[in-house]
Amino acid sequence: MSRVGLKPIPIPTGVEVKVDGNESYVKGPKGEIRQHIPLGIDIAVVDGEVRCTRTDDKPASRSNHGLVRMLVANQVTGVTEGFERKLSIIGVGYKAEAKGKKLILNLGFSHPVEHPFPDGIEIKTPEPTKIVVSGIDKQRVGQTAAEIRGYRPPEPYKGKGVRYEDEVVRKKAGKSATKA
Repeated sequence: MSRVGLKPIPIPTGVEVKVDGNESYVKGPKGEIRQHIPLGIDIAVVDGEVRCTRTDDKPASRSNHGLVRMLVANQVTGVTEGFERKLSIIGVGYKAEAKGKKLILNLGFSHPVEHPFPDGIEIKTPEPTKIVVSGIDKQRVGQTAAEIRGYRPPEPYKGKGVRYEDEVVRKKAGKSATKA
């Protein structure tokens, strides 16, 4: 029995939730999101709340119950508050700049790396060493932040590279000269 799946999702004012077959539509002040709902899960809007129920007791339905509830809850949060991931750039000469619809990264390569903005994602650079990825879809925000981090992940010896703001990089000791 999914404890997460049984919790109702309150619908804030100004948010509209519709269910059409295997799709859930959530519209709010920041935009609109669609989400595919797997078979075996029913979604109903009752008394200003969204409730997710299983239609059967198959293992796939049981495992999807809590997942679908969280996906719909993330849709509601996304259209009201939005999501953001913050990245830090550590390294001498490493910097980022948002120009138009591209993020230009100088990460120690012989050329600058250009990352185009995906649809529905906003990327800001308040400082040359800080990147803020924001949007209404939690999955797309996280994926975009992971792609940017993937250009130069933090290395374990000096800690240089692109990392999440709250990420902790454990540094290795490196070589030590032997004394004879």
